[in-house]
Amino acid sequence: MSITITGATRLNVIVGEPIAQVKSPAGMTAAFAARGHDGIVAPVRVAPDHLAGFLSALDHVPNCDGIIVTVPHKFACHRHCASATERGDFLGTVNIMRRRKDGAWHGDIVDGLGFVGAVKANGGEPAGKRALLIGAGGAGSAIALALVDAGVSELAIHDADAERRDRLIARLDGRGRTKVIVGSADPTGFELVANASPAGMKPGDPLPVEVDKLAPETFVGCVITVPVVSPLIEAARKRGCPTSTGSDMYQALQSAMVDFLLAGERIG
Repeated sequence: MSITITGATRLNVIVGEPIAQVKSPAGMTAAFAARGHDGIVAPVRVAPDHLAGFLSALDHVPNCDGIIVTVPHKFACHRHCASATERGDFLGTVNIMRRRKDGAWHGDIVDGLGFVGAVKANGGEPAGKRALLIGAGGAGSAIALALVDAGVSELAIHDADAERRDRLIARLDGRGRTKVIVGSADPTGFELVANASPAGMKPGDPLPVEVDKLAPETFVGCVITVPVVSPLIEAARKRGCPTSTGSDMYQALQSAMVDFLLAGERIG
């Protein structure tokens, strides 16, 4: 599909550190064109120390309609939003922001919807399952909430940052829907394992779970997009486990992100 960029083309950015691994620029730009929208998504690498200045500058760029947010900026970007969806405010994190008519930003967190969608697209079903989540950051928090809302019977959360893990457990347990407990790297007894940590993005990273303890019937999902088949997914497949990848998750996310951005109130 040929895409022509002019001065009238609407700008959206995806911000992260690192940024080279993201798939959104090409996929989202093509999805805009498929819907007849003259817009693009451009990758922007911004270190945490410079994020506040970058967001403040974008406040004054009226032809920038949206911001997609990746590691490690999801909590900080929620603080920059003037408003957010219920799930964004509940978790205190966003992975997408759209311009309001007053120039401020409205945010949402749809990572969890993408993860659950990828699991279901690959033959898995969270409802009624004991689930283990690795990682309680921005994506992990969203996936945790989505798994609870999808009806898992129990959710165990493991994160190297015990304080962050415990805050998330307390918030989710307070909803009274699912038993939420402290987990570990041991997947024994779990029917669904979700890796929302960056473990596996860099060569030599340790595996996020003890893969030799995975049962062949355990569904294993991972958020990592580069490499396409993360070391965890590769190891899980060798044990016969059904899996979903970060690329599968992105495919499930893309439509929701386009819907969210195109519902914005354009200015400028």
